[in-house]
Amino acid sequence: MNNDTISAVATANGIGSIAIIRISGDRALSIAKKITCKQDFSPRYATLTNIYDFNNELIDEAIVIYFKAPHSFTAEDVIEIQCHGGFVVAQSILRATISHGARVAQAGEFSKRAFFNGRIDLTQAEAIASLIEAKSQDAMKILSAQMKGALREYIENIRDEIIHILAYSEVAIDYAEEDLPQDLVMQIEAKLQELKKSLASTLLASRSREGLIRGFKVAIVGKPNVGKSSLLNAMLKYNRAIVSDIAGTTRDTIEEQLRIGTHLVRIVDTAGIREANDAIERIGIERSLGAIEDSDIVVAIFDSSREADEEDNKILDLLSSAKDKHKVYVKNKIDLEQKFFNNEIVFDIELNVRGSVDALVLKLEEIMNGSNASDEIMLISQRQIGAVENALRCIDEAFEPLKYQELEIFSFSLLEAIKEIASITRPFENDEMLEKMFGSFCLGK
Repeated sequence: MNNDTISAVATANGIGSIAIIRISGDRALSIAKKITCKQDFSPRYATLTNIYDFNNELIDEAIVIYFKAPHSFTAEDVIEIQCHGGFVVAQSILRATISHGARVAQAGEFSKRAFFNGRIDLTQAEAIASLIEAKSQDAMKILSAQMKGALREYIENIRDEIIHILAYSEVAIDYAEEDLPQDLVMQIEAKLQELKKSLASTLLASRSREGLIRGFKVAIVGKPNVGKSSLLNAMLKYNRAIVSDIAGTTRDTIEEQLRIGTHLVRIVDTAGIREANDAIERIGIERSLGAIEDSDIVVAIFDSSREADEEDNKILDLLSSAKDKHKVYVKNKIDLEQKFFNNEIVFDIELNVRGSVDALVLKLEEIMNGSNASDEIMLISQRQIGAVENALRCIDEAFEPLKYQELEIFSFSLLEAIKEIASITRPFENDEMLEKMFGSFCLGK
Protein backbone atom coordinates (compact mmCIF):
# COMPACT_ATOMS: atom_id res chain seq x y z
CA MET A 1 0.00 0.00 0.00
CA ASN A 2 1.42 3.41 -0.96
CA ASN A 3 1.89 6.36 1.40
CA ASP A 4 -0.09 8.95 -0.56
CA THR A 5 -2.16 11.39 1.43
CA ILE A 6 -5.81 10.91 0.47
CA SER A 7 -8.82 13.18 0.72
CA ALA A 8 -12.56 12.74 0.14
CA VAL A 9 -15.97 14.16 0.98
CA ALA A 10 -17.34 11.75 3.59
CA THR A 11 -20.96 12.89 3.53
CA ALA A 12 -23.59 12.19 0.89
CA ASN A 13 -24.13 14.56 -2.03
CA GLY A 14 -26.87 17.13 -1.57
CA ILE A 15 -27.78 20.12 0.55
CA GLY A 16 -27.46 19.77 4.33
CA SER A 17 -26.36 21.63 7.40
CA ILE A 18 -22.91 20.04 7.55
CA ALA A 19 -20.55 18.38 5.10
CA ILE A 20 -17.39 16.53 6.15
CA ILE A 21 -14.10 16.29 4.29
CA ARG A 22 -11.48 13.81 5.50
CA ILE A 23 -7.74 13.84 4.84
CA SER A 24 -5.51 10.92 5.82
CA GLY A 25 -1.75 10.42 5.48
CA ASP A 26 1.65 11.87 6.32
CA ARG A 27 0.85 15.26 4.75
CA ALA A 28 -2.62 15.66 6.26
CA LEU A 29 -1.53 18.14 8.94
CA SER A 30 0.63 20.22 6.61
CA ILE A 31 -2.26 20.45 4.10
CA ALA A 32 -4.59 21.57 6.90
CA LYS A 33 -2.11 24.31 7.85
CA LYS A 34 -1.91 25.52 4.24
CA ILE A 35 -5.67 25.71 3.60
CA THR A 36 -6.33 27.41 6.96
CA CYS A 37 -3.24 29.65 7.14
CA LYS A 38 -3.05 28.43 10.73
CA GLN A 39 -0.05 26.68 12.29
CA ASP A 40 -1.29 25.28 15.59
CA PHE A 41 -3.73 22.36 15.85
CA SER A 42 -4.07 20.47 19.11
CA PRO A 43 -4.96 16.78 18.64
CA ARG A 44 -8.65 16.02 19.21
CA TYR A 45 -9.62 19.68 19.70
CA ALA A 46 -12.20 21.35 17.44
CA THR A 47 -10.77 24.52 15.92
CA LEU A 48 -13.01 27.11 14.24
CA THR A 49 -11.07 28.58 11.35
CA ASN A 50 -11.35 29.97 7.82
CA ILE A 51 -10.65 27.69 4.86
CA TYR A 52 -8.89 29.11 1.80
CA ASP A 53 -8.39 27.83 -1.74
CA PHE A 54 -5.07 27.56 -3.61
CA ASN A 55 -5.26 31.29 -4.51
CA ASN A 56 -5.78 32.19 -0.84
CA GLU A 57 -9.42 33.17 -1.41
CA LEU A 58 -11.92 32.44 1.36
CA ILE A 59 -14.10 29.35 0.83
CA ASP A 60 -15.86 28.93 4.18
CA GLU A 61 -15.57 29.13 7.95
CA ALA A 62 -15.35 25.57 9.24
CA ILE A 63 -14.41 23.35 12.18
CA VAL A 64 -11.13 21.45 11.82
CA ILE A 65 -10.21 18.47 14.04
CA TYR A 66 -6.75 16.87 14.01
CA PHE A 67 -6.40 13.18 14.91
CA LYS A 68 -2.73 12.40 15.44
CA ALA A 69 -1.44 8.98 14.38
CA PRO A 70 -1.96 6.30 15.53
CA HIS A 71 -5.05 7.54 17.36
CA SER A 72 -7.34 7.80 14.34
CA PHE A 73 -9.58 5.54 12.26
CA THR A 74 -6.83 4.85 9.73
CA ALA A 75 -4.02 4.89 12.33
CA GLU A 76 -2.49 7.72 10.23
CA ASP A 77 -2.63 11.47 10.73
CA VAL A 78 -6.22 12.43 9.93
CA ILE A 79 -7.79 15.84 9.45
CA GLU A 80 -11.57 16.18 9.54
CA ILE A 81 -13.12 19.37 8.21
CA GLN A 82 -16.74 20.14 9.07
CA CYS A 83 -18.00 22.83 6.70
CA HIS A 84 -21.39 24.17 5.68
CA GLY A 85 -23.32 21.57 3.70
CA GLY A 86 -23.77 21.80 -0.03
CA PHE A 87 -22.03 20.48 -3.11
CA VAL A 88 -20.08 23.64 -4.02
CA VAL A 89 -18.50 24.30 -0.61
CA ALA A 90 -17.44 20.70 0.03
CA GLN A 91 -16.02 20.24 -3.46
CA SER A 92 -14.14 23.56 -3.26
CA ILE A 93 -12.46 22.44 -0.04
CA LEU A 94 -11.69 19.03 -1.56
CA ARG A 95 -10.04 20.74 -4.54
CA ALA A 96 -8.01 22.90 -2.16
CA THR A 97 -6.66 19.80 -0.37
CA ILE A 98 -5.74 18.25 -3.74
CA SER A 99 -3.98 21.41 -4.92
CA HIS A 100 -1.73 21.16 -1.85
CA GLY A 101 -0.68 17.55 -2.44
CA ALA A 102 -3.51 15.16 -1.54
CA ARG A 103 -5.22 12.88 -4.04
CA VAL A 104 -8.86 11.84 -4.22
CA ALA A 105 -9.44 8.67 -2.19
CA GLN A 106 -10.78 5.58 -3.88
CA ALA A 107 -13.99 3.98 -2.61
CA GLY A 108 -13.29 2.25 0.70
CA GLU A 109 -9.68 3.45 0.87
CA PHE A 110 -9.96 4.89 4.39
CA SER A 111 -11.26 1.55 5.68
CA LYS A 112 -8.61 -0.34 3.69
CA ARG A 113 -5.87 1.73 5.35
CA ALA A 114 -7.42 1.03 8.73
CA PHE A 115 -7.29 -2.68 7.92
CA PHE A 116 -3.68 -2.69 6.68
CA ASN A 117 -2.59 -0.58 9.65
CA GLY A 118 -4.12 -3.06 12.10
CA ARG A 119 -6.92 -0.82 13.37
CA ILE A 120 -9.70 -3.15 12.21
CA ASP A 121 -10.04 -6.65 10.80
CA LEU A 122 -12.21 -7.69 7.85
CA THR A 123 -15.23 -8.54 10.00
CA GLN A 124 -15.22 -5.00 11.39
CA ALA A 125 -14.65 -3.48 7.95
CA GLU A 126 -17.61 -5.38 6.49
CA ALA A 127 -19.74 -4.41 9.50
CA ILE A 128 -18.92 -0.74 8.88
CA ALA A 129 -19.92 -0.99 5.21
CA SER A 130 -23.15 -2.83 6.06
CA LEU A 131 -24.05 -0.48 8.93
CA ILE A 132 -24.18 2.44 6.50
CA GLU A 133 -26.92 0.62 4.59
CA ALA A 134 -28.64 -1.03 7.58
CA LYS A 135 -32.33 -1.64 6.91
CA SER A 136 -33.53 -2.14 10.51
CA GLN A 137 -32.70 -1.45 14.14
CA ASP A 138 -32.01 -5.17 14.63
CA ALA A 139 -29.41 -5.02 11.85
CA MET A 140 -27.89 -1.95 13.48
CA LYS A 141 -27.48 -3.82 16.79
CA ILE A 142 -25.88 -6.86 15.14
CA LEU A 143 -23.48 -4.77 13.08
CA SER A 144 -22.55 -2.53 16.01
CA ALA A 145 -21.58 -5.63 18.01
CA GLN A 146 -19.45 -6.82 15.09
CA MET A 147 -17.72 -3.45 14.89
CA LYS A 148 -16.71 -4.05 18.51
CA GLY A 149 -15.15 -7.40 17.52
CA ALA A 150 -17.84 -9.96 18.47
CA LEU A 151 -17.44 -12.03 15.29
CA ARG A 152 -13.65 -11.74 15.40
CA GLU A 153 -13.60 -13.15 18.94
CA TYR A 154 -15.84 -16.06 17.90
CA ILE A 155 -13.69 -16.84 14.84
CA GLU A 156 -10.45 -16.66 16.84
CA ASN A 157 -11.86 -19.11 19.40
CA ILE A 158 -12.82 -21.55 16.61
CA ARG A 159 -9.37 -21.16 15.05
CA ASP A 160 -7.63 -21.79 18.38
CA GLU A 161 -9.71 -24.93 18.95
CA ILE A 162 -8.72 -26.36 15.54
CA ILE A 163 -5.05 -25.49 16.16
CA HIS A 164 -5.28 -27.27 19.53
CA ILE A 165 -6.59 -30.42 17.80
CA LEU A 166 -3.93 -30.09 15.11
CA ALA A 167 -1.23 -30.00 17.80
CA TYR A 168 -2.28 -33.48 18.98
CA SER A 169 -1.98 -34.76 15.43
CA GLU A 170 1.42 -33.17 14.79
CA VAL A 171 2.86 -34.62 17.98
CA ALA A 172 1.50 -38.05 17.09
CA ILE A 173 3.08 -37.85 13.61
CA ASP A 174 6.47 -37.50 15.31
CA TYR A 175 5.79 -40.83 16.98
CA ALA A 176 4.34 -42.55 13.94
CA GLU A 177 5.52 -45.99 14.99
CA GLU A 178 3.02 -45.91 17.85
CA ASP A 179 -0.74 -46.04 17.49
CA LEU A 180 -2.73 -43.25 19.04
CA PRO A 181 -4.56 -44.23 22.21
CA GLN A 182 -8.17 -44.95 21.32
CA ASP A 183 -9.47 -42.55 23.95
CA LEU A 184 -7.38 -39.75 22.37
CA VAL A 185 -8.90 -40.46 18.96
CA MET A 186 -12.35 -40.32 20.55
CA GLN A 187 -11.51 -37.01 22.27
CA ILE A 188 -10.31 -35.48 18.99
CA GLU A 189 -13.40 -36.72 17.16
CA ALA A 190 -15.68 -35.33 19.89
CA LYS A 191 -13.97 -31.92 19.71
CA LEU A 192 -14.31 -31.86 15.93
CA GLN A 193 -17.99 -32.78 16.16
CA GLU A 194 -18.51 -29.94 18.64
CA LEU A 195 -16.75 -27.46 16.34
CA LYS A 196 -18.77 -28.70 13.37
CA LYS A 197 -22.00 -28.27 15.32
CA SER A 198 -21.08 -24.72 16.34
CA LEU A 199 -20.13 -23.64 12.80
CA ALA A 200 -23.19 -25.32 11.27
CA SER A 201 -25.45 -23.56 13.79
CA THR A 202 -23.86 -20.20 12.99
CA LEU A 203 -24.25 -20.84 9.27
CA LEU A 204 -27.92 -21.78 9.62
CA ALA A 205 -28.71 -18.77 11.82
CA SER A 206 -26.94 -16.44 9.40
CA ARG A 207 -28.87 -17.69 6.39
CA SER A 208 -32.22 -17.49 8.18
CA ARG A 209 -31.55 -13.91 9.31
CA GLU A 210 -30.02 -12.63 6.09
CA GLY A 211 -32.97 -10.29 5.55
CA LEU A 212 -32.05 -8.38 8.70
CA ILE A 213 -28.88 -7.10 7.04
CA ARG A 214 -29.86 -6.55 3.40
CA GLY A 215 -33.53 -5.81 4.09
CA PHE A 216 -36.45 -8.22 3.84
CA LYS A 217 -38.06 -8.83 0.46
CA VAL A 218 -41.76 -9.77 0.41
CA ALA A 219 -43.37 -11.17 -2.76
CA ILE A 220 -47.15 -11.07 -3.22
CA VAL A 221 -48.21 -13.98 -5.44
CA GLY A 222 -51.44 -15.48 -6.70
CA LYS A 223 -53.41 -16.11 -9.84
CA PRO A 224 -54.87 -13.12 -11.77
CA ASN A 225 -57.58 -10.98 -10.15
CA VAL A 226 -57.23 -12.26 -6.58
CA GLY A 227 -56.36 -8.78 -5.22
CA LYS A 228 -52.55 -8.65 -5.31
CA SER A 229 -52.33 -5.07 -6.61
CA SER A 230 -55.10 -3.93 -4.25
CA LEU A 231 -53.15 -5.45 -1.37
CA LEU A 232 -49.98 -3.61 -2.40
CA ASN A 233 -51.88 -0.32 -2.62
CA ALA A 234 -53.47 -0.91 0.79
CA MET A 235 -50.09 -1.59 2.41
CA LEU A 236 -48.52 1.49 0.79
CA LYS A 237 -51.65 3.56 1.56
CA TYR A 238 -51.71 5.02 -1.93
CA ASN A 239 -52.58 3.74 -5.41
CA ARG A 240 -49.23 2.57 -6.73
CA ALA A 241 -50.50 -0.33 -8.88
CA ILE A 242 -53.29 -0.26 -11.46
CA VAL A 243 -56.31 -2.22 -10.25
CA SER A 244 -58.70 -3.73 -12.80
CA ASP A 245 -61.10 -6.65 -13.20
CA ILE A 246 -59.31 -7.53 -16.45
CA ALA A 247 -57.04 -10.56 -15.93
CA GLY A 248 -53.40 -9.87 -16.71
CA THR A 249 -53.50 -6.11 -15.92
CA THR A 250 -50.26 -6.41 -13.94
CA ARG A 251 -47.84 -7.68 -16.59
CA ASP A 252 -44.58 -7.03 -14.74
CA THR A 253 -43.34 -7.00 -11.15
CA ILE A 254 -43.89 -3.74 -9.25
CA GLU A 255 -41.45 -3.14 -6.40
CA GLU A 256 -41.77 -0.56 -3.62
CA GLN A 257 -40.29 0.06 -0.18
CA LEU A 258 -42.17 0.55 3.05
CA ARG A 259 -41.40 0.41 6.73
CA ILE A 260 -42.94 -2.34 8.82
CA GLY A 261 -42.11 -1.93 12.49
CA THR A 262 -38.36 -1.26 12.63
CA HIS A 263 -37.71 -2.92 9.25
CA LEU A 264 -37.33 -1.33 5.83
CA VAL A 265 -39.03 -3.81 3.50
CA ARG A 266 -39.05 -4.27 -0.28
CA ILE A 267 -42.47 -5.48 -1.33
CA VAL A 268 -43.10 -6.88 -4.82
CA ASP A 269 -46.46 -7.14 -6.56
CA THR A 270 -46.12 -9.89 -9.16
CA ALA A 271 -47.96 -10.64 -12.37
CA GLY A 272 -50.75 -13.18 -11.95
CA ILE A 273 -49.38 -16.69 -12.41
CA ARG A 274 -51.28 -18.65 -15.08
CA GLU A 275 -50.83 -19.96 -18.61
CA ALA A 276 -49.78 -16.80 -20.47
CA ASN A 277 -51.75 -15.54 -23.47
CA ASP A 278 -48.88 -13.64 -25.12
CA ALA A 279 -45.09 -13.21 -25.00
CA ILE A 280 -45.18 -10.04 -22.84
CA GLU A 281 -47.37 -11.65 -20.19
CA ARG A 282 -45.14 -14.75 -20.26
CA ILE A 283 -42.09 -12.60 -19.44
CA GLY A 284 -44.00 -11.02 -16.56
CA ILE A 285 -44.90 -14.43 -15.16
CA GLU A 286 -41.28 -15.56 -15.42
CA ARG A 287 -40.30 -12.50 -13.39
CA SER A 288 -42.97 -13.43 -10.83
CA LEU A 289 -41.35 -16.83 -10.41
CA GLY A 290 -37.99 -15.11 -10.00
CA ALA A 291 -39.48 -12.82 -7.32
CA ILE A 292 -40.53 -15.88 -5.31
CA GLU A 293 -37.00 -17.26 -5.54
CA ASP A 294 -35.44 -13.95 -4.42
CA SER A 295 -37.87 -13.22 -1.60
CA ASP A 296 -37.57 -13.90 2.12
CA ILE A 297 -41.34 -13.98 2.69
CA VAL A 298 -44.03 -15.03 0.21
CA VAL A 299 -47.58 -13.72 0.70
CA ALA A 300 -49.90 -16.05 -1.22
CA ILE A 301 -53.33 -14.53 -1.76
CA PHE A 302 -56.47 -16.46 -2.77
CA ASP A 303 -59.91 -15.22 -3.79
CA SER A 304 -62.49 -16.74 -1.44
CA SER A 305 -65.38 -15.64 -3.69
CA ARG A 306 -64.29 -17.97 -6.51
CA GLU A 307 -64.06 -21.75 -6.56
CA ALA A 308 -60.58 -23.28 -6.32
CA ASP A 309 -59.18 -24.27 -9.70
CA GLU A 310 -56.02 -25.50 -11.43
CA GLU A 311 -54.42 -22.05 -11.30
CA ASP A 312 -54.74 -22.09 -7.50
CA ASN A 313 -53.21 -25.55 -7.45
CA LYS A 314 -50.28 -24.28 -9.52
CA ILE A 315 -49.67 -21.58 -6.92
CA LEU A 316 -49.67 -24.23 -4.17
CA ASP A 317 -47.19 -26.38 -6.13
CA LEU A 318 -44.83 -23.39 -6.49
CA LEU A 319 -45.07 -22.64 -2.78
CA SER A 320 -44.40 -26.24 -1.79
CA SER A 321 -41.12 -26.12 -3.71
CA ALA A 322 -40.04 -22.90 -1.92
CA LYS A 323 -39.08 -24.76 1.23
CA ASP A 324 -36.72 -22.16 2.70
CA LYS A 325 -39.21 -19.26 2.50
CA HIS A 326 -41.55 -17.91 5.12
CA LYS A 327 -45.05 -18.24 3.66
CA VAL A 328 -48.21 -16.38 4.64
CA TYR A 329 -51.52 -17.66 3.21
CA VAL A 330 -54.14 -14.92 2.82
CA LYS A 331 -57.85 -15.42 2.09
CA ASN A 332 -59.19 -12.28 0.40
CA LYS A 333 -62.75 -10.98 -0.27
CA ILE A 334 -64.25 -12.47 2.89
CA ASP A 335 -67.09 -9.94 2.63
CA LEU A 336 -68.45 -11.83 -0.40
CA GLU A 337 -70.11 -15.24 -0.71
CA GLN A 338 -67.56 -17.92 0.16
CA LYS A 339 -66.92 -20.40 -2.66
CA PHE A 340 -63.23 -21.27 -2.21
CA PHE A 341 -62.60 -24.63 -0.53
CA ASN A 342 -59.22 -26.38 -0.42
CA ASN A 343 -58.24 -28.65 2.45
CA GLU A 344 -54.53 -28.21 1.68
CA ILE A 345 -54.49 -24.59 2.83
CA VAL A 346 -54.53 -23.33 6.39
CA PHE A 347 -55.05 -19.58 6.06
CA ASP A 348 -52.98 -17.33 8.31
CA ILE A 349 -54.98 -14.19 7.54
CA GLU A 350 -58.55 -13.59 6.35
CA LEU A 351 -59.38 -10.10 5.13
CA ASN A 352 -60.84 -7.78 2.55
CA VAL A 353 -57.98 -5.81 0.99
CA ARG A 354 -60.33 -2.88 0.35
CA GLY A 355 -60.75 -2.66 4.10
CA SER A 356 -57.99 -3.06 6.70
CA VAL A 357 -54.79 -5.02 6.07
CA ASP A 358 -53.38 -4.40 9.56
CA ALA A 359 -53.57 -8.10 10.47
CA LEU A 360 -51.23 -8.97 7.59
CA VAL A 361 -48.82 -6.17 8.43
CA LEU A 362 -48.63 -7.38 12.04
CA LYS A 363 -48.03 -10.96 10.83
CA LEU A 364 -45.14 -9.81 8.61
CA GLU A 365 -43.65 -7.81 11.48
CA GLU A 366 -43.88 -10.88 13.73
CA ILE A 367 -41.97 -12.98 11.18
CA MET A 368 -39.27 -10.36 10.71
CA ASN A 369 -38.85 -9.79 14.44
CA GLY A 370 -38.64 -13.56 14.94
CA SER A 371 -35.62 -13.65 12.62
CA ASN A 372 -33.65 -11.95 15.36
CA ALA A 373 -34.82 -14.14 18.24
CA SER A 374 -31.40 -15.76 18.50
CA ASP A 375 -28.36 -14.12 20.08
CA GLU A 376 -26.02 -16.30 18.04
CA ILE A 377 -23.10 -14.81 16.15
CA MET A 378 -24.11 -13.90 12.61
CA LEU A 379 -22.16 -13.94 9.35
CA ILE A 380 -23.02 -10.81 7.38
CA SER A 381 -21.57 -11.40 3.90
CA GLN A 382 -21.39 -14.11 1.25
CA ARG A 383 -17.60 -14.06 1.68
CA GLN A 384 -17.93 -14.99 5.35
CA ILE A 385 -20.60 -17.62 4.64
CA GLY A 386 -18.45 -19.16 1.89
CA ALA A 387 -15.44 -19.38 4.22
CA VAL A 388 -17.47 -21.20 6.89
CA GLU A 389 -18.95 -23.57 4.27
CA ASN A 390 -15.44 -24.43 3.07
CA ALA A 391 -14.18 -24.88 6.64
CA LEU A 392 -17.05 -27.28 7.37
CA ARG A 393 -16.20 -29.25 4.23
CA CYS A 394 -12.56 -29.55 5.36
CA ILE A 395 -13.61 -30.69 8.83
CA ASP A 396 -15.91 -33.31 7.29
CA GLU A 397 -13.02 -34.55 5.16
CA ALA A 398 -10.85 -34.92 8.28
CA PHE A 399 -13.02 -37.57 9.96
CA GLU A 400 -12.18 -40.40 7.56
CA PRO A 401 -8.34 -40.21 7.85
CA LEU A 402 -8.69 -39.79 11.63
CA LYS A 403 -10.64 -43.03 11.77
CA TYR A 404 -7.72 -44.90 10.15
CA GLN A 405 -5.07 -42.75 11.87
CA GLU A 406 -3.79 -41.36 8.56
CA LEU A 407 -2.54 -38.31 10.41
CA GLU A 408 -0.75 -36.51 7.58
CA ILE A 409 -4.00 -36.34 5.58
CA PHE A 410 -5.93 -35.49 8.75
CA SER A 411 -3.54 -32.62 9.51
CA PHE A 412 -3.75 -31.33 5.94
CA SER A 413 -7.56 -31.11 6.16
CA LEU A 414 -7.34 -29.24 9.45
CA LEU A 415 -4.78 -26.79 8.05
CA GLU A 416 -7.15 -26.06 5.17
CA ALA A 417 -9.97 -25.48 7.67
CA ILE A 418 -7.76 -23.07 9.63
CA LYS A 419 -6.97 -21.10 6.45
CA GLU A 420 -10.66 -20.79 5.61
CA ILE A 421 -11.59 -19.68 9.12
CA ALA A 422 -8.68 -17.23 9.33
CA SER A 423 -9.71 -15.66 6.01
CA ILE A 424 -12.85 -14.28 7.67
CA THR A 425 -10.83 -11.87 9.80
CA ARG A 426 -7.49 -11.45 8.02
CA PRO A 427 -6.82 -13.46 4.83
CA PHE A 428 -3.29 -14.06 3.65
CA GLU A 429 -1.92 -13.20 0.18
CA ASN A 430 -5.25 -12.37 -1.40
CA ASP A 431 -4.86 -8.82 -2.67
CA GLU A 432 -7.43 -9.26 -5.44
CA MET A 433 -10.15 -10.21 -2.97
CA LEU A 434 -9.29 -7.22 -0.75
CA GLU A 435 -9.39 -4.80 -3.67
CA LYS A 436 -12.86 -6.05 -4.67
CA MET A 437 -14.21 -5.98 -1.12
CA PHE A 438 -13.05 -2.47 -0.20
CA GLY A 439 -13.98 -1.21 -3.65
CA SER A 440 -17.65 -1.80 -2.78
CA PHE A 441 -17.45 0.78 0.03
CA CYS A 442 -18.71 4.34 -0.45
CA LEU A 443 -16.34 7.28 -0.96
CA GLY A 444 -14.95 8.85 2.20
CA LYS A 445 -15.20 5.56 4.07
